[in-house]
Amino acid sequence: MSGPVLRIFSYLPNPRVWKSLIAAEFCGVEVEVLGDKPAQLATWLWDYDARPLPEEERTPGSPHARTGRRGFSGTLYKSDAFVASQPFGTVPCAFAPGGEVGIFESNSILRAVARAGRSGGTLYGEDAYQASRIDSFLDANLVFAREAQVYLLAMDDMSAALHARMSAAYEFYLDGVENALGCSPYLGADGLTIADISFVCDFAQFLREGHYESQLQAAGLGLISAEGAVRYPRAFEHMLKLSEMPEFAKHLGSYLNWYKSKTGVFDVGESTAD
Repeated sequence: MSGPVLRIFSYLPNPRVWKSLIAAEFCGVEVEVLGDKPAQLATWLWDYDARPLPEEERTPGSPHARTGRRGFSGTLYKSDAFVASQPFGTVPCAFAPGGEVGIFESNSILRAVARAGRSGGTLYGEDAYQASRIDSFLDANLVFAREAQVYLLAMDDMSAALHARMSAAYEFYLDGVENALGCSPYLGADGLTIADISFVCDFAQFLREGHYESQLQAAGLGLISAEGAVRYPRAFEHMLKLSEMPEFAKHLGSYLNWYKSKTGVFDVGESTAD
């Protein structure tokens, strides 16, 4: 297939989108991305052919006007075709070429990229059983990522109950990752798969809690990941090692530099990520 195998629409930058772009690097396929900063997406028409809407078209009487409910408040502008193909109405979302088939949830978008580029590759396993094991990690990762999203969005009004819930989700997830990496150098199989890609991107996003240390301290709480590299050395080493691979670094860029610098993992000035 010539041209992009998938079109993604999202707020940018977004580690959940990076999953698919990293997979595309390994698969040798093209993925097209449309989007803007989170605050600007309310000025866009959400559609396969997404585009910024002129101010005169952003009116309450617009046939595209919808009430934002999850992650976005106020009025959003979504085409009927978008609503039909994206029943939950969230981003990131993706479309097959032509826009008739919509795909949602970042790990499902990631799977679509891996399937599109599977000729001779093992990014999604060598057989149905390996693919199902990889799916198991992707599903567990999705549960963790949802908890992390709620946690990070609540930083300005953090409660002890929410902090405890995130701590439990963190421990359960990292215990499993640590156990898996004790048996194999990669998650899901003997080589790199989309389970590893998903883990790196979503776990790196969770580590953004370090940017909110003062808010947590004000609530009498601490960083959940404070002793992470000690308690889960394999998981943290896996994330950091993969993040330095060219296919990852191209999209992660400097996203983890603050963490690497804070923990003394490397001299930021010598990083391969810019």
